[in-house]
Amino acid sequence: MNDVEEIDLYEVLGIEKGASRVEIKKAYHKAALSHHPDKVAEDERVEAEVRFKAAKQAYEILNDDDKRRLYDTHGMAAFDPSKGMGEGPDMDDIFAQMFGGMGGFGGMPGMGGMGGMPGMPGMPGGPGRGVPRKGRSVEQEYQVTLEELYKGKTTKFTNTKNVVCTSCKGSGGKAGAKSQNCSQCNGKGARAVLRQVGPGLVTQETVACSNCSGSGQVFKEKERCKKCKGKQVTEAKNVLELYIPRGARQSDRIVLEGEADQLPDQEPGDIIFSLVESPHDVFERAGGDLRAELNITLVEALTGFNRVVLTHLDGRGIQLNVTQPEGKVLRPGQVLKIAGEGMPMKRSDAKGDLYLVVEIDFPEDGWIKNDAALNKIKDALPPPDPKEEDPEEVEEVEIEWDADMDDFGAGSGDPRAGGEWEDDEEEEGGPQCATQ
Repeated sequence: MNDVEEIDLYEVLGIEKGASRVEIKKAYHKAALSHHPDKVAEDERVEAEVRFKAAKQAYEILNDDDKRRLYDTHGMAAFDPSKGMGEGPDMDDIFAQMFGGMGGFGGMPGMGGMGGMPGMPGMPGGPGRGVPRKGRSVEQEYQVTLEELYKGKTTKFTNTKNVVCTSCKGSGGKAGAKSQNCSQCNGKGARAVLRQVGPGLVTQETVACSNCSGSGQVFKEKERCKKCKGKQVTEAKNVLELYIPRGARQSDRIVLEGEADQLPDQEPGDIIFSLVESPHDVFERAGGDLRAELNITLVEALTGFNRVVLTHLDGRGIQLNVTQPEGKVLRPGQVLKIAGEGMPMKRSDAKGDLYLVVEIDFPEDGWIKNDAALNKIKDALPPPDPKEEDPEEVEEVEIEWDADMDDFGAGSGDPRAGGEWEDDEEEEGGPQCATQ
């Protein structure tokens, strides 16, 4: 790998750039102790050995004033002989071991899986092979409705994938044919792809060579397997079942293990579905709770009602019997809660709650047909609250119905004008969104 200068030695030891030699020494001893191969479980020793070597090399540079000065000035290029900067520790080799041959640290989020180390016994690929232990997983979004998330869903679909050729057992050649090293990967079976993992740091991710399907070997055209034509894999179809449990949420991942493409000497990757919840016309969801509008008439707000107000996600009608205790009335924006009528909880019989926000539908204009009906309403409703005002002069004015508050102070430049705050937010939000 040529980009050895990208490694951050301070980050390897977990110290600040201005750390003293005492702090460097303490950090090294701490790292060496925690990553010593003899101090970890057997299945973690490969990773621990790489971290241990990296900490040792970082300490050798940062603990030497001259080497540290070169590193702070020129970065790792100061220790790369190919750039004429003099001799030094072979950090190229260490960095390749850390991030190249293993494809990232196994088990660390975002770092990929641990691949086969070249020449290590017991690892996939054997000597001279850098094929990852597990193939790439395939992840895709899966659109689901709120009804499906409420009730759960099982669906079957046909999956087409590559499987190891049964005729040549993944070799790609006829029986007795001799292979030769792949020209694109030089027989290694894998290629290194750079991937950034943080500010100033890149990793070298190992992927199977597409030309030789990760085997490192190819056959002449006449010696290739007739069934797979030397590709080592053939297409096959199988039926898969996708189960979405009741109460699943947005971004939940449903994993079908080992159902991705196969490659020789590799464990197949997974097919992973990431759930995307479709917007609903009636309900909004937050965790295990649901929210919906409760549309009632003015009469119902004043006198109560007993009727079905909405259809739930499982098709049930939700009926409310609302009586006004002690003359209470329902008001716009008031919230009614129905316990246990929200979303199901996964792996439980419990459910969240349903919140209903009151919206009052006022009658249409002209619904009162005569003065007698109007007087009955006036008699039934409480009179207006009289205010003690005694101005010296009274003037009766005309009103404009259905005015728009966006016209309030329009064009004045006053930030208190109607709609000004919204315009400011849009202007501020525009460039911010554009840069994200």
